[in-house]
Amino acid sequence: MPDPDLVIRTSGEQRLSNFLLWQSAYSEFLFLKEMWPDFNKKTSIERLENIKQRSKIRRSMTKYHRTEGIVLEHTN
Repeated sequence: MPDPDLVIRTSGEQRLSNFLLWQSAYSEFLFLKEMWPDFNKKTSIERLENIKQRSKIRRSMTKYHRTEGIVLEHTN
């Protein structure tokens, strides 16, 4: 099974409680105030769209790895 791209934690807690600690090292984290029973399809789609936009922005900002102005590697 691949490592998760997104870890969602409900209940307002901002910790992982050692859940998938190593596997989620490079994952996006989403900490929500609502409890799990209140987490529905509508809110989940809204949140996923928000994360999708953030990921696009982050990828566009980290397109090249640079050291002293020299392009070392293209990460496309």
